[in-house]
Amino acid sequence: MIQHISDTAKLHNGVEMPWLGLGVFQTEEGDEVLQAVEVALKAGYRHIDTAAIYQNEQGVGQALGASDVPREDVFVTTKVWNTDQGFDSTLRAFEQSQEKLNLDYVDLYLVHWAVKGKYTDTWKALEKLYQDGLVKAIGVSNFEPHHLEDIFKICDIKPMVNQVELHPWFPQKPLHDFCKQHHIQIEAWGPLSRGQALNEPTVKAIADKHGKSPAQVFIRWELQSEIVTIPKSVKPGRIQGNAEVYDFELDAEDMVQMASMDQNKRLGPDPDNFDF
Repeated sequence: MIQHISDTAKLHNGVEMPWLGLGVFQTEEGDEVLQAVEVALKAGYRHIDTAAIYQNEQGVGQALGASDVPREDVFVTTKVWNTDQGFDSTLRAFEQSQEKLNLDYVDLYLVHWAVKGKYTDTWKALEKLYQDGLVKAIGVSNFEPHHLEDIFKICDIKPMVNQVELHPWFPQKPLHDFCKQHHIQIEAWGPLSRGQALNEPTVKAIADKHGKSPAQVFIRWELQSEIVTIPKSVKPGRIQGNAEVYDFELDAEDMVQMASMDQNKRLGPDPDNFDF
C-alpha cells in the first residue's frame, strides 16, 4: 500500500519512480516554474515531469540546482517533441534538454507522441541514450497498444513507462491491463480531468466521507490503482494539498463508486489522430 510521498513504483529495469510527481505543463518559464518546483520539493515531492515542448526545462533545472535536496533523490522526466523525432534528431534534442536542465543524467526520457513513420527510429535513439548511461529509464507517452506492439518488434529494450491521459472519466482500463501484462508502468497526465469531473456527485460524496477534497480523492484513487500520477498546479496551496493523500484510504465501496465514473471520455488529443 502506498503510504508516503516517497513511495516508489519499481520499473522493469529496477529503477524506482515516485508514485506522485509534479507536472509542469503550461507552467511559465521563469518565476512561475521556479516557485512551483521549489514549493513541491519543500512539500516532499521527489518527482518532476517536464518536456521540451513545455519550454520550461531551464527553470526546472534552476529550481533543482537551488534546492538543498540531493540530485539523486529527485526523479526528473523530460520528453522529445514531435518535430525532433527520428534517430539523429532525437539525440540532438536530448542534448539540448540536458543542457537546459543542467543535469548529468535524466531519470526518464519519453517519446512524447507516436509520430507516424518516426517513433520506431526515435525509440532506437532512446535505447542508445539508455545504453550510454545518459538516462536511467526510457518510455513513451500517448502510445496505444498497437504503437507499443510496433516498438516490441524492433526494440532491444522494452519501454518502462507509458504516460497517457488518465482520470476517473477516462480510466483506460484495457490500455492499463495491456501495459501491466508487458511490465510497463502506466502514468497519468491530466489526472484531475482538467478539473472537469471534480464536481461529479460521486466524487463529492466520497470526498465528504473522508473529509478530503475531490482532487485528493482522484489522486488517492490513482495511487491505489497503481498509477503513477503527476497533477499540475502553480498554486502553492494546491501543490501542497495534492500531496496530502497519505492519511486516508479509499475502501472497496469507494473504489467501485470511482469505477462507475468511467465515461470513456477523452479530454485531450487522440493518439491515433493528431496533427502536431
